[in-house]
Amino acid sequence: MEISRKKMKRCVPVMCLAMMAVTMLASCSARPDPNQNVVITEEKEQRLVNLFSPMEKTDPDAENVARSAADTTIAMAEEKLGVTVAYRTYTAEDYQDKTYDDITLDRARNHMDDIYLLNPDTVLTLGAEDLLMDLSELDCAKNLRDVVKTANTVNGKLVAIPQEVVAYGLFINKDIFDRYHLTMPETPEDFLECCRVLKENGFETPIGANRWWLETFVLAQAYADLYNGGNTEAEIAALNSGEAKYSDYMRSGFEFLQKLIDRGYIDAEKAYVSEAIEAEGPDFLAGKTPIVMAYWGAANTETAYGKTDFNLQVIGFPSSRGQMPVMPMTGFAVGANAEHAEDAMLTLDAILSDEALLTYAEINRVISPSQNVEVECVPALKPLNDKIKENVFVLGSNASMKVEQWGNTCLIVRELLNGATVDECMEAFDRLQEESLR
Repeated sequence: MEISRKKMKRCVPVMCLAMMAVTMLASCSARPDPNQNVVITEEKEQRLVNLFSPMEKTDPDAENVARSAADTTIAMAEEKLGVTVAYRTYTAEDYQDKTYDDITLDRARNHMDDIYLLNPDTVLTLGAEDLLMDLSELDCAKNLRDVVKTANTVNGKLVAIPQEVVAYGLFINKDIFDRYHLTMPETPEDFLECCRVLKENGFETPIGANRWWLETFVLAQAYADLYNGGNTEAEIAALNSGEAKYSDYMRSGFEFLQKLIDRGYIDAEKAYVSEAIEAEGPDFLAGKTPIVMAYWGAANTETAYGKTDFNLQVIGFPSSRGQMPVMPMTGFAVGANAEHAEDAMLTLDAILSDEALLTYAEINRVISPSQNVEVECVPALKPLNDKIKENVFVLGSNASMKVEQWGNTCLIVRELLNGATVDECMEAFDRLQEESLR
């Protein structure tokens, strides 16, 4: 099950959430009422924790024959603490034109659940509204990578923690690149040259794009220096105060995307209406499109790009500092006024313990938020992983920035795809910054 995007008003890195959801099926029995906040059991009172997410688990007491990684860690917490985690799930048919973010904002503001799985823009919004608990005193927080703390700290409070660090990169058919003697691109100029050669050799549209992930090109170029130049805190402070402009950072990335569109390397009209992976995936797998962009887990998942007939290589996006991974953050959070706050905090601490995160990482083969947990990645991901190990990356979401990055950049990129000029897109960033300063 994937979070519906057909009428989505805000763009968020939901594929990483949906990947959890796909495997979180327990049985074919009826889905529980998402507004039901009590689970009644036979003659025995249970310690209950309500979790709202895009996951699908129909009965918290059902034996799950196909435990996913996240579901397994929740089962570990249930056994350790004697609690019952009841899933409240988002489905497009239940909420129709309301997005997952719309629903989580509404539910958190009305204190309907205990734990929420949040996308970066809702982490920032709810954290700024003081609607999320401070998780910094949990035992698991002591082991977190600095990048996780940076991305999910709002007003000095650590308000969300993920089960994995999601990294986006360029997925490249290396066999095609080798055929035309192309090396892996480092800079925007390198990338443009690769696209030129590919187009001249019959690849009509070298880059398979969708309406959600082209912001990765922009973010890599916009913030390569900010996150890797040794002056991150001061630069973010200047943006938050209005001394510096987000549009000045973003312009080069938008001008680069416009070049890709103008030269026919991206089909803007198709990208504007295309869903992630399902649109560009078939041509990439068939060798008709040499380049796509996707998240780390897609290289492990056979339903995405985990089983190709060619040599797959995943690298960072081109930037002035070379190949640059882009890392947005989702995260689990506890509502500030959660009905079962104490058990919710204990449950989250168990789910995010090193023991549970190791189990999660071993199943999904992902980057763990804990600095103590590391598993071997698939060979295709090694170039991307090497950069991350060197602490070379750009955050696609950072709760310490007053203007939310991932969703807003995605929406403004969509305006570019729909014919807006680069100047008009920069004006949109200026308006967002002015609103944040007010």
